[in-house]
Amino acid sequence: MIVKVINKSSNPLPGYATGFAAGLDVRADNPEPIVLQPLGRAMVPTGLFLEIPAGYEVQVRPRSGLAAKKGITVLNAPGTIDADYRGEVCVILVNLSDQPFTVERGERIAQLVLAKHEVIEWEETDSLAESGRGAGGFGSTGVK
Repeated sequence: MIVKVINKSSNPLPGYATGFAAGLDVRADNPEPIVLQPLGRAMVPTGLFLEIPAGYEVQVRPRSGLAAKKGITVLNAPGTIDADYRGEVCVILVNLSDQPFTVERGERIAQLVLAKHEVIEWEETDSLAESGRGAGGFGSTGVK
C-alpha cells in the first residue's frame, strides 16, 4: 500500500525492524531534549506528514521495549491518524515510571501500523439478537 509522506525531519523514514514486523519504528524530531517527569506527558513531534488512502488509518502504538524497560508508552494507545489529516504526526508519550526520562532527537518512540477500517452505517432498531454473553461485561465471562 502506498502512503505519501513528507519528511521534514533529519531522521530516515520510519522502517520495519524485521521482515515480519507489523509496525514501522518512528523517531522523535524534537529540536531540544524533552524531559518526561514521572507521570508526565508530552506531544513529541516526528517531522512527518502523511497522505493516507481513504478507508485506512495509521495507528500509533507503543514500542514494547521502551514500555518494558523504561515505562514509556503512548498515552492514547492506539492513537489514530485519520486519512484526511494533513498536519504533522506527533506522538503523545507518557512516563509511567518513577524516574525522569529524556526523549532525544532521533530516538525510536513509537510504531506506526497501517490498518484498513470500515464505515459504520447505523440501523436503528428496538431489539438486538440474543447472544450467549448477553449484557455481561467487564470480567463477566469468568475467563482467567
